[in-house]
Amino acid sequence: MVKLDNYEWQSEFAITHRAEGRAEGEARGEAKALLLLLEARGLDVPADVRVRVQGCTDLEQIERWIQRAVSADSAEDLFI
Repeated sequence: MVKLDNYEWQSEFAITHRAEGRAEGEARGEAKALLLLLEARGLDVPADVRVRVQGCTDLEQIERWIQRAVSADSAEDLFI
């Protein structure tokens, strides 16, 4: 078994794809948190809203939605 805990990737390919994977994972986590926030506030989250949020990979957009979610009257208000 090879341990990669402290390995520093050398190739541009590996560095790029590792960074993309981390960004994708971060976006998924932020989207999940956003949906949990809406549900915790007692708002109904329709399937189309859930799909749009989960499909978003733009962290800045998700952060804007999180800010709106704090005071939104409905899940659909995120997109106004």
